[in-house]
Amino acid sequence: MRILMVCLGNICRSPLAEGILKHKVRQNGLDWTVDSAGTGSWHAGELPDRRSIAVARKYGVDITDQRARQFQAADFDRFDQILVMDTQNQRDVLRQAQHDEHRAKVQLILDFIYPGQDRSVPDPYYDDNGFEEVFGMLDAACDKLLKQQ
Repeated sequence: MRILMVCLGNICRSPLAEGILKHKVRQNGLDWTVDSAGTGSWHAGELPDRRSIAVARKYGVDITDQRARQFQAADFDRFDQILVMDTQNQRDVLRQAQHDEHRAKVQLILDFIYPGQDRSVPDPYYDDNGFEEVFGMLDAACDKLLKQQ
């Protein structure tokens, strides 16, 4: 299984989702590839946000090996599932899809815990207190994802 997590800048939500799922994949002895990207290029090459690093570390997840990158149309061919953090990310990614097979790979990550509700993971960038809540949401979604595989 090859999974790509996508948010806006690839420094807050998607690095957390990548780190959480990688951690769970290792714990379960699975041979999965997990990566992340952003729909924008502003932070390309940068480490995740310091607050994402801190909340991940608090729960035993190290995301300091990650570097931000921008989503590319070629990612549709490299990944089996593309999990987006919000409906705007979903629209931006789907805009690059060339056919139905690509579109079928794109899903909101919170659909795993709130099926059919189109819920978004809030962007914690402007709220220092939001990182803890985002970690919890992504942790729960990654648990459900693993159980469904």
